[in-house]
Amino acid sequence: MFQTLKDAFKSKDLRKKLLLTLGILFIYRIGCWLPIPGLDVSAFKSSVGNSDFLSLLSSVNGGALSNGSILALGVIPYISASIIIQLLTIAIPALERLSRQGEDGRRKITLYTRITALIFATLQAIAIVINFSASGSINETALSSNMPGWCVSMVIVTVLVAGAMFTLWLGEKITDLQIGNGVSLLVFVGILCSAGQAILQAFVDIFSGNLDGLWTIIIFAAMLFLVFALIVFVDLAERKIPVNYAKQVKGRKMYGGQSTHIPIKVNSSGVLPIIFATALVAFPQLIMQLIGVTDGNSFYDWWAKWLGTGTWLYFIANGILIFLFTYFYAQIVFKPDEVSRTLQQNGGFIPGIRPGKPTTDYLKKISRRITFFGATYLTLIFIVPTIALSLVPKDTIVSGSLVNAFTVTGLLIIVSVALEFDKQLNAQLIAKNYRGFLK
Repeated sequence: MFQTLKDAFKSKDLRKKLLLTLGILFIYRIGCWLPIPGLDVSAFKSSVGNSDFLSLLSSVNGGALSNGSILALGVIPYISASIIIQLLTIAIPALERLSRQGEDGRRKITLYTRITALIFATLQAIAIVINFSASGSINETALSSNMPGWCVSMVIVTVLVAGAMFTLWLGEKITDLQIGNGVSLLVFVGILCSAGQAILQAFVDIFSGNLDGLWTIIIFAAMLFLVFALIVFVDLAERKIPVNYAKQVKGRKMYGGQSTHIPIKVNSSGVLPIIFATALVAFPQLIMQLIGVTDGNSFYDWWAKWLGTGTWLYFIANGILIFLFTYFYAQIVFKPDEVSRTLQQNGGFIPGIRPGKPTTDYLKKISRRITFFGATYLTLIFIVPTIALSLVPKDTIVSGSLVNAFTVTGLLIIVSVALEFDKQLNAQLIAKNYRGFLK
């Protein structure tokens, strides 16, 4: 990857795109530290730290939520909207037909996703203001002593929603540069910044003479290295199904007669099943925390005891949902009937398999088997390292910061985004070299 970046900086066009991308990411990081007017940052940060789910969201945004910044919501509303729209594309025939209408259909679906993200951002901002108003995090005197409380709350909601949509706009500008998915890169940078702060704090503790948890740090780093290597290995693994194309004579030209393959990735769904499963399990507790239904509520106490973060039912529920969502998402990514139809229309066939329904059945069988391994991998990669990391003592120099920063979900996102970024840079370099060769 470093060699790819080195080669990319040698190209004037790619160097300009990379510098523009770095500039946009720099603007995003500045926005993650600018506080919202009318918000008591210290009280807000303390309230976020008391919630495991809000702490996870804050680590994804690079600490923007705990900082009470104008970009506190980050890309979370857009990610939630994207997942919902993708699920509705399968459930609603009109959206499914729209997804097959080429560029126009994708443009309309993108518009629906933006509108849904705006609705989610508004709801999340209102819930945050309601919750933190009760905890004293809203400082009405920060804006004006004569301004009523509801006016201060409206300003904070507007700033939060505007910040979320501005973050989405920054991500789309990065995507337009065609060197990576902008929203994914924003999440990538946010996770790296959170991890960087945790690592820096750990080294500060070490150099200050607190060596009680040094072995904990070493074991923690070795565990992370093993998990990281496994994620890279599985993320690049794929099953290649050979395909041959029959020779066809059209006019005076002969087409076909080539051999290629259909790549089916073991982990085609990426990190989405983990994100959706954890969000679904933690959603009731998060809503109760945001609306202030916590202490003294029997249902909240029951949920926190049995399905709260770290409980054994929490891991079982997440494992089952991850397994199911992986199968569900695999049907969105890979559709055997469409692949079989396309092969038949273009004169392609799988050696030893007849075209048509036999090819569809064969692809379905292969897809089910590979998806089973992918679902098992995602389930285990979430449960086993998460339980192992939870056993790391948090009263040492780690102080829980490294454990909270380096989550399995974060590692999966980092690997996926880095590999995709490297792939797109390589594609740009290859295209540029081909243009130079033709000249």
